[in-house]
Amino acid sequence: MFSALGSALHRRRIAVLLLSLLVTALATVYGGTVSEKLSNGLSDYDDPGGGNVAAREIIERATGIDSQQGYLLLVRTDEPVDAATTAPPKAVTAAAALLRSRPEVEQVIDYTSPEGAALISHDGRSTVVVGAVGSLTDQESIQAEKELQKAIEGDATLRGRTWLGGATPGHVQVAEVSDTDLAQAELLAAPVILLVLFLVFRGLVAALIPLLGGIVSLLLTMAGLRVATEFMNVSTGAMSLAFALGLGLSIDFGLLIVSRYREELADRGPGAEAVLRTVTTAGRTVLFSALTVAAALAALTAFPQPYLRSMGLAGVITVLSAALFALLGLPPLLALLGRRINSLAPRRWQRTAGSARATEGRWYRVAQSVMRRPAVFALLATTVLLVIASPLLGVRFTGVDPTLLPEETSAGRVAAVLDQDYDARATSPLQIVLENDGTPDPSRLTDYTERIAAVPGVESVGTPVELDARHWEIDAVLTDNPLDEAAKDAVAAVQDLATPYSARYTGTTADFLAQRQSIAQSLPLAGGILVVVTLLLLFAFSGSVVLPLKALMMNLLSTSAAFGFLVWVFQDGNLGFSPQSGLEATTPVLVFALAFGLSTDYNVFLLSRIKEARSQGLDNREAVAQGLSRTGGIVTSAAILFCVPVGALALSRLVFIQELGLGAAFAVLIDATVVRVFLVPSLMALLGAANWWAPSPLRALHRALRLDRMEHSSAPEPVPDKTSAQPSAPVG
Repeated sequence: MFSALGSALHRRRIAVLLLSLLVTALATVYGGTVSEKLSNGLSDYDDPGGGNVAAREIIERATGIDSQQGYLLLVRTDEPVDAATTAPPKAVTAAAALLRSRPEVEQVIDYTSPEGAALISHDGRSTVVVGAVGSLTDQESIQAEKELQKAIEGDATLRGRTWLGGATPGHVQVAEVSDTDLAQAELLAAPVILLVLFLVFRGLVAALIPLLGGIVSLLLTMAGLRVATEFMNVSTGAMSLAFALGLGLSIDFGLLIVSRYREELADRGPGAEAVLRTVTTAGRTVLFSALTVAAALAALTAFPQPYLRSMGLAGVITVLSAALFALLGLPPLLALLGRRINSLAPRRWQRTAGSARATEGRWYRVAQSVMRRPAVFALLATTVLLVIASPLLGVRFTGVDPTLLPEETSAGRVAAVLDQDYDARATSPLQIVLENDGTPDPSRLTDYTERIAAVPGVESVGTPVELDARHWEIDAVLTDNPLDEAAKDAVAAVQDLATPYSARYTGTTADFLAQRQSIAQSLPLAGGILVVVTLLLLFAFSGSVVLPLKALMMNLLSTSAAFGFLVWVFQDGNLGFSPQSGLEATTPVLVFALAFGLSTDYNVFLLSRIKEARSQGLDNREAVAQGLSRTGGIVTSAAILFCVPVGALALSRLVFIQELGLGAAFAVLIDATVVRVFLVPSLMALLGAANWWAPSPLRALHRALRLDRMEHSSAPEPVPDKTSAQPSAPVG
C-alpha cells in the first residue's frame, strides 16, 4: 500500500499539489463561517438527559425563564440604600427600566421586591438588579450583550456606575476573552515557533513546511467543524484545541517525514526512490501515530456533554487533517523541492543535512547506559513520576462560572463584587422541582421546606410556587458561593433528604454536581474505548501484545504526573498562579485524552525504528539503542515544538484554558524525557525478547493480514560510532 502510494505521489506530484490547493481553498471558503455557528453556554457542559436539564425545561415551560440565562446590573449608589426605602435612587430605577425594555426579559427583581434584601451590598452603597430572561440563541445573546453595554454607556444616569454581569453576558465575554487570548497567543507563539523550527530543521525552507501543514490542517478542521455544526452543537472551545493541536501535530508529522526524506536524500539523491522509501517508512509511522491520537480523542465522544464531544470531534478532525497533509500533500512537495529542501540555510548545515551521527551517537550512548542498569533506571523513573503525581491524591473539582473571568470584563467585575460584598447568593439559588400526579399535600410541602432550611449551608428557603398542575418549585438560597465546597456539600445534603414527591434539582451547584456524576458514569465507557482501540492499533503496528500493555502503563504514569502537576500549580497555587478551589471538571478528561494520545504517538515513533532495526537482524538491546539514537532528537524536538503552541494557551486569562495548555505541555515534556529516555529503554532491556511476544493465533492473524510487512527491505544501518567527536549535526 505505502509503496504504491509513494510511487503515485511522486509520479503525479504536480496534479496532487494542485488538487490539494483546490481542496484547501474550498475549505477556507466553507469553513470561514464556522465561528458564527459555534455554541457557547453552560448547557454545553450538561448531560442533555440529566435530571437537572429536565428541571430547567419544566421551569422554562411554566415561566418562560431560562435559568441558565439572565442579566445582573450592578449599580453603585451615592447614598446607602435600604430595603425599606420607598424611592429607589435614580440609577436603580434606570437600571430596572432598561431591563424591562428588553423583549427577552421576563421578570425584573430589585431590592424593593419581596425577599430582595439580599440584593444590597454589605455597605449599602451598591445593589444588584436582576433580569430573568427566556431562552436565547448564541447569536441573540451576543447581540443583546452589545445592545445593553451600549445602552449603559449612552445613559448618563448609568454610565460609570453600572456594570453588566450575569450568565448571559458571562457566556458572551468568556468567548470574547478566549478568542482574544487565542489570537494573542498565536502572535506570541509564531516567531518563537519559527525560530525553533529553523534551528531544529536547520533551514528556512524546511522550517516553513510544518507551518504550511499547520495552516492547511487548521483550514480543513474549520471546514470539518462547519459540517458538524449542521448536525450537533459544537462548542467554541473546539477552535482553541484545533489551533494548538493542528500546529503541534503538523510539526510532529512534518519533522518525522522531512527528517526521513533528508536521510534518503543524502543516501540516494533526489528522485522517486527517496520519496518511496520515505512514505513506506515514515509515512507508515505517521498513519499509525495519527490513528492512535485520533482514537484517544475519539473516546471523548463517549461523554454526553456537548463541550467534551465537541473537543473530541475537533481533535479527531484535526489529527486526520494533519495526517492527510503529511501523507498526501508533503511527499509530492518534497519530490518537487528535492535538494532545495535544504535551501536558505548555512552552508555547513546544508552539507550535513540528512546526517546526524554525532547527535545519534549521544542518544545511542544514553540508551546503552540505561540498559546496563535497567532495574535501577526503571525504578528511578517510576519513582519520579509517582512523586510528581502525588498531589493528585488531594484533587478537587469545580465548574465554570463568571468568577473565572478577569475583572477588566464587566461580568468578571460583577462576579467579583458579588463574591466579596454580598452575603447570600440569591441570584444562584438551588431550584427544586417537585412532580405530583394529583394535588400536593400542603403539610408535606411545608415539612419538606423546613427540613431543607435546617440543612447546614442553606441561608433561606422560599415558599413553594406552583408551576403547573403537576409541578411545584422550591428555591433555596445557599450561604456560600455556588461552586464552593460548602455549597456543594449543602446541595448534596438536600438531595439526600427524603422528598414528598419525585424531585429534580437545578441551579449552578446542582448542575455542577450532575455534570460531575455524568462524567464519572461515562468514564468506564470512554476508558474502554481508549484502551481497546489503542491496544488493537499498537498490536497491528508491532505484532506484540506486551508492547501495547506496557505503553498503557507508561501512559498512565505520565498522565498521572501531569494531573499531579496541575493540582500543584493551580489548586495549590504555585509558579505564580493564584490558588483555585479545584480543577475545572472537564480539564482532567481533556488532558488525559490529549496526553494519552500524544504519548502513544511518540511511542510509535520510537517503536517504528526499533522494529525496523530488528527486521535488519539486530538483537533486542542493539535495536533499542538504534531506535533511540535515530528518534531521540526527533521526539525531543517534536515535544519542544509541540509545547510552544499548546503551552501558549497557558497565557490565557481563563483558568480552565490555562489548565488545558499547561497540563498538555507538561505531559508531553515528561513523556519525551523521563518516559521515552529512561523508562522505555530500561523496560525494553528488562523484558528482552518477551517484548515481542504474542500468542500463536494472534501472530498468525498478524501475518495473514500482512501487517508484519515493512513493505521495503533495507540493508542494516551502521551502528553510531560510540567515540564520535564530530561537530553537532542537525536533528533532521
